[in-house]
Parts: sequence; structure tokens; C-alpha cells
Amino acid sequence: MTNIDTHVTLATYSQSVEAPVSNPAIPPLSRHKHKKKLNSKSGARRRHHILVYTGLILAAAIAVFPLLFMVSSSLKADDQQIFADLASWRAFFPVGELTLDNYAGVNDRVPAVRFFINSIIVTLAIVLLGLFVNSLIGFAIARIRFRGSKFVLSLVLATLMVPFETIAVPMIYWVSKLPTISWAKDGFLLSQGMLNTYQVQILPFVANALAIFLFVQQFKTIPKEFDEAAKVDGASWFTIYLKIIVPMSKSTFATVAIILMLPAWNSYLWPLMAVQQEDLRPVSVGMQYFFQLNPEWGQIMAYATLITLPMLILFVIFQKAFVTSLASSGVKG
Repeated sequence: MTNIDTHVTLATYSQSVEAPVSNPAIPPLSRHKHKKKLNSKSGARRRHHILVYTGLILAAAIAVFPLLFMVSSSLKADDQQIFADLASWRAFFPVGELTLDNYAGVNDRVPAVRFFINSIIVTLAIVLLGLFVNSLIGFAIARIRFRGSKFVLSLVLATLMVPFETIAVPMIYWVSKLPTISWAKDGFLLSQGMLNTYQVQILPFVANALAIFLFVQQFKTIPKEFDEAAKVDGASWFTIYLKIIVPMSKSTFATVAIILMLPAWNSYLWPLMAVQQEDLRPVSVGMQYFFQLNPEWGQIMAYATLITLPMLILFVIFQKAFVTSLASSGVKG
């Protein structure tokens, strides 16, 4: 090869490197269509987000407006002002003549302090016992190998399909026959019938199918190598549960605590049927006291606000753990 041929070859190579390479597979018209298609996809995605957020805002408004109406009405002076504001936006805001007399008048209609104490005792007992019992059941189903574990879980979940109202009357019959333990001057007294006791408000609601399901789902995600290593060190099943499983499932325990707490605090039908003594009734039953005589809606809204605020505050405190646990349980096997 001569020097002239070498220079020509090098010049041709440099021109091919420096020249912009066009993709023959995508002609200019196709690139324009591709860009237009991407723009249309981004526009559709934007419209989808707008629709989603609009729906979420409407759902939040539907949930919040009754609470705003309840709190605002509890601060208004009389029923005439409450009914006059129903025709406008004023019904949802504390405007006009405001007062705290409705809250002061609650104790004149119901023994609110006694009812609150009863609800706190019953709710705490259900939550504490429920966390222990339901987590042990979930631990047994998820971690201990035995025949029929899946069938047992299916039976537990099947109970979710049975409305409580259908078994309330049979339960009243059975609890009236069961023995109860009470404290007397000389010591504990064993008598027949659980009616008009704290036990009848607590024991039927300790076991909870949804709580067991959440515990099972959570405990299944923990590697079983932890169990095997603990057994090598001589740990019992209860030690494994207490020292390994419980510390790794704190968010699920917080979620189950809320699930048990809400129905226990809001319970109305069961204590209305099973508890006739006024000094043992919970706060929800106190609502009927306002309708026995002339109902005053300001006081009714004040009482409803008082019994609603504790649960709202607790939900806000445990909201992150609650949402995290429920969202993760939906994707577990």
C-alpha cells in the first residue's frame, strides 16, 4: 500500500467518525410520532393523577365533614342556631354565638365520668388480653408444624362472615349460665351467670379473627432459621415467641391494638343487652340517655365529641404502624 492510499484511507476513516450517525431505523417522521406518543402518555398519566387525587379529596371530605359538624354543633348555644345553620356552610364551622355549656351539661344527663372509667377498663382488658391470646394463636398456626393448621386458619377466617347480631341472643343465654368470679368481703365469690359484670363485656371479644390473620401473616415472614437456632440453645416455644417473634412484630402489634380497641370502645348492642347496672355500662350506651327526655342536640354533639376524640388521637399516634402493617399484609403469602 502506498503513502497516498494510506492518507486516503485515514481521511475516509476520520470523516466517518466525525460525521453524525443517523439511525436509519427511526426516520424523522417516526421520531415525531414517537415523541407525540410519549407526550400523550404523560398527559394521560397526569389526568389519571388528577382524577385519583380528586377522588381522595372527595372521600376525605365525606369522612371529615360529619366530624366538623359534630364539633361545631357542640359549641353552639342552642338547637335553634344549629338548625338555622343547616342550610349553609355555617353548619360545618364554629361560627355565631359559641359556648362550652353543652359540655358542662353532659354530666347532668348521664354519669359520663363513670361511663368513661368503665370503657377504659373494658377496652384496656380486651386489648391486653387480645394481643396476648391472638398472637399466641397466630404463632401456633404460623410457626408450629401440625396437621390441619391451614384448616384451623380457614375456620378462624370463616367466623368473619358471621354477623355478630346473629349470635348475640345465643351468647346471652350461654353467658347467663357460665360461672363468674367476683370479689366479696371474705374473698373471691363464685356464682352462676356473667350478666352485669365486667367479664361479660371482656371475655367474648378477646379472640379476634382479623387479629389472628394479621399475626399469622406477619409471623410467616420471619425466617424459621431463628427458631432452629433458638432450639439448639435450648429455648422453648414460648421463649422463641417472647424473645424473637414479638420484638420483630411491633408494627403488627400496634395495628392489632387499634383493631381491638375501636370495637371495644364503640360497643353498644352487647352491653345494652348484657349489662343492666348503670355503674357498669360503657360510654356508647350513655348516648341513649339523651333521647329519654327532650333531646338537646348541642349536648348530644358534645357527648359524641367526647367519646370520639380519644380514638381519633390514638389512631393519629399509631397511624404509621397501622397503615404499614395492613399494606404489607396484603402482599404476604
